[in-house]
Amino acid sequence: MSLIGTSIKPFNAQAYREGKFLTVTDADVKGKWAVFFFYPADFTFVCPTELEDLADNYETFQKMGVEIYSVSTDTHFSHKAWHDTSPAIGKINFTMIGDPSGVVTNNFEVMRAGQGLADRGTFVVDPEGVIQLVEITSEGVGRNAMELLRKVKAAQYIAAHPGEVCPAKWEEGEETLAPSLDLVGKI
Repeated sequence: MSLIGTSIKPFNAQAYREGKFLTVTDADVKGKWAVFFFYPADFTFVCPTELEDLADNYETFQKMGVEIYSVSTDTHFSHKAWHDTSPAIGKINFTMIGDPSGVVTNNFEVMRAGQGLADRGTFVVDPEGVIQLVEITSEGVGRNAMELLRKVKAAQYIAAHPGEVCPAKWEEGEETLAPSLDLVGKI
């Protein structure tokens, strides 16, 4: 079953952000755009490259009103240790949720059965708490923050412009489409 169009489920998790431990809940997410960025584990190989890419683009996400929540089944203590020892992870200013209980990971249906690890799942959540985008990749396929930015811009655009859709490779400022009977067979 697809999670597109469904509301995020309740959660309460410990997190690490900018030198502090904090609690994050589903209520904290509502009212703004959010990206939940699941990855298998701290102190690994592809994960730090993805998280560094997000950290390098975090300011752009912030300017768009988007908060980033990275999530793994590690503890918030592990996130702090990784942040303190890895130059790539040390760049992160967004919230790193620890999910050792698996509640958040299971809520988003990206828990690997029998492994206790999350798949590489990306979810864009609108200000009402509704999931607008889902992307899941295999273990060895790293994600790209610039492509995620493009998809978030498209989701924000269609939310602000009902009746319009963004075609393939759409970039901000380019033409969109208004689906209608007149367009059938003409694209």
